[in-house]
Amino acid sequence: MNWYEKSKNIGRYRTISDAEKKRIYQFRDNPTPAEKDFWSMVRNKQIEGLKFRRQHKIGQFIVDFYCHQAKLVVEIDGSIHEGRIKEDAVRTKHIESFGLKVLRFTNNLAYISSIKNLPPSGARGVP
Repeated sequence: MNWYEKSKNIGRYRTISDAEKKRIYQFRDNPTPAEKDFWSMVRNKQIEGLKFRRQHKIGQFIVDFYCHQAKLVVEIDGSIHEGRIKEDAVRTKHIESFGLKVLRFTNNLAYISSIKNLPPSGARGVP
């Protein structure tokens, strides 16, 4: 897949319908506590100067967090994902087909909050 084909799915040339925009804004306006906490840690280039976007469309999916520079997708899965292992695997495989790495975390606010207390590692992007 060339750069333009990838860009139509994850970059500036992707198309987003009005219904998708509405859904994206609903997700942004109603984050889970874990998503809100994670966003407060990564917004405004707080981690190694990397810019994260939230509720970003990639292909046919809307991902929780996306960092173009690191080619990284972070998904924080709530209870709705408990019975959706196969669907999440398909979703992850599709996203990875664009050369992106997908990290999935459970919607565990205590775990997400504990990340704030980790000491800096000195290694870019690795705690």
